[in-house]
Amino acid sequence: MSETVHTASALPAARPSGCPFDPPKELLQAREHGPISRYPFPGGHEGWLVTGYDLVRSVLADPRFSSRKELMRHHPLIDYGDIEVPPAPPGEFLLMDEPQHSRYRKPLVGKFTVRRMRLLTERVEQVTAAHLDAMEQAGPPADLVTAFAKPIPAVVICELLGVPYEDRGSFQEHIDKFLGGEAADEELYAAYLATQEYLAELVAAKRANPTDDVLSDLLDSDLTDEELRGMALILLSAGFDTTANMLALGTFALLRNPEQLAALRADPTLTEPAVEELLRYLSVAKMFTRVTLEDVELGGQSIKAGTTLLLSYSTANRDPERFTDPHVLDLGRQDGGHLAFGHGIHQCLGQQLARVEMRVAFPALLNRFPGLRLAVPAEEIPLRPETADIHGLKSLPVTWDA
Repeated sequence: MSETVHTASALPAARPSGCPFDPPKELLQAREHGPISRYPFPGGHEGWLVTGYDLVRSVLADPRFSSRKELMRHHPLIDYGDIEVPPAPPGEFLLMDEPQHSRYRKPLVGKFTVRRMRLLTERVEQVTAAHLDAMEQAGPPADLVTAFAKPIPAVVICELLGVPYEDRGSFQEHIDKFLGGEAADEELYAAYLATQEYLAELVAAKRANPTDDVLSDLLDSDLTDEELRGMALILLSAGFDTTANMLALGTFALLRNPEQLAALRADPTLTEPAVEELLRYLSVAKMFTRVTLEDVELGGQSIKAGTTLLLSYSTANRDPERFTDPHVLDLGRQDGGHLAFGHGIHQCLGQQLARVEMRVAFPALLNRFPGLRLAVPAEEIPLRPETADIHGLKSLPVTWDA
């Protein structure tokens, strides 16, 4: 079997013209050949691309597949050559395995429970209403990315972590640069360093004068300032970028599916399933990497220790063996269980916060602007490049009847 297995095309792949919500065609083609394909990395490393739902889920739950940064020597776009990749900085727990991962994640779990996040609903409603007020007062047209999608999660995550209001703009700009997929290496590194320096100053300020926020709550632990800085970086970047892109791309998807949009407007009880379906359908966190710690069997293939695997969330969430009519946006879908937030020990810590923000923001936007529509042809909406870790839009020009 391993002799005839499909070999996937090199990434980054382009999304089909006029299909901004679908995974790139090369990934869909790989899935058609089976749930796992060989993948030729730059530099000659023979790795694997996992596109099927069941296999992606099983890898995410299996400790034999590592998230450690220092093992990530192979990238789908870059040939690192003989460069040594350093371990993740202290606190940046997404790129760690157990037991280091739990040292940082465990103190945070209680801060992001379903109950705690639901208690934030009123504040999310206030932040959302304020930005919709500003949009309405400015009048049409508007760029929904800058007026709505980015500022709402930015304000909420900054308040949760205790980032002063006046610092939010520069923080958001830096995060955009090192996650947007377009900055040159020097610019990207400068933005990362500036964010690190800012967070170091923020942790020091919390030590001197604790306030009512998640970062201050962690000061009583044995975590060092350097560890707290790394944890804050993960929370700020993940808590902002993914939700911002879901709000923009999700609105675009609803506007392109008028029957689904009308159903959501007519029935508020559809809000929660609609959010889950948009998460599945869009899969903005599109791909993650794992490295085998030992020889393993996966999908009928023998995989050697030290092999790099790319896990395609976007095709897993469109897997026809798991979802009926997977390429259709169906807000009443019954077959849930998407992998948009991952699975296993690294499952998204802030998923309940993201859900609260989306459950508030989408209905508020649609109710405030019943005539909301695209201000330019759909084909002219600029997508983020495929080199960005998170799929999304650069801008979303909309208009309405003022």
